[in-house]
Amino acid sequence: MTEVLRLEGLTKSYGATPVLKGVDLTVRRGETVCVIGASGSGKSTLLRCVNFLGYPTAGRIYLEGKLVGREVTDRAGVATMRYRESELCAVRAHVGMVFQQFNLFPHMTVEENVMIAPIKIRGLSRQEARKRAALHLDRVGIPEKAGAFPGQLSGGQQQRVAIARALAMEPAIMLFDEATSALDPELVGEVLLAMRKLAQEGTTMLIVTHELGFAYNVAQRVIYLHEGTIHEEGTPEQVLVNPTKPRTQDFLRGVTTFRMPEPRLGPVDQASTSKGA
Repeated sequence: MTEVLRLEGLTKSYGATPVLKGVDLTVRRGETVCVIGASGSGKSTLLRCVNFLGYPTAGRIYLEGKLVGREVTDRAGVATMRYRESELCAVRAHVGMVFQQFNLFPHMTVEENVMIAPIKIRGLSRQEARKRAALHLDRVGIPEKAGAFPGQLSGGQQQRVAIARALAMEPAIMLFDEATSALDPELVGEVLLAMRKLAQEGTTMLIVTHELGFAYNVAQRVIYLHEGTIHEEGTPEQVLVNPTKPRTQDFLRGVTTFRMPEPRLGPVDQASTSKGA
């Protein structure tokens, strides 16, 4: 499969405090990769660096095979990356991000929330943007809510609108940062089902989640992040059921809600994963 995202030696520090310590990671087209780990392990920081909401301290990020930024070497021979804001705006337009909070415009309808970025950033006409909004609202299962305002929706519905809004930019990869953590328990399932449908359709996704049952059933790969490094990586069966590292085993023992209530997606369900985001 074609490589969509590659991280080489990704490092992020806040002052003297290192958060990411040389992460190497590749995500291929059509792949769903779930990142798990304890609070403070660097999961959200990883996504924020990929979307350049926070600049990496060191390392390289490649998007669809192209290096983001340029390498500059100082007089001491130390190489660092430099980024132009115009380049980063283009990168962000190709990397969809779904946060814990929905951040919808309350004065706009659902349809308008999904349309605005394709119009303002992609230059689509209102007619084209409306068609795109209808397509992606249907993908997340709420086409009938197009004319509603965010305040008229449940939290789960608002989060699905946020997913449709990100999809409407037709990004190369979708990033999810604990997309269900702000929801009431009874609303979590509808968002996870929408995300599972995207995985079945072959949407390229990098998902930070504490929903381990979801990760087991949907991901092609699971990464356990510990203290800013990839501590263990493999298939859901390898990492979540038969981990080899003691620290991973300790983490999973501490997650009392870990259940696998349904079988892994079969070959028929995963047959469409050759498509891009």
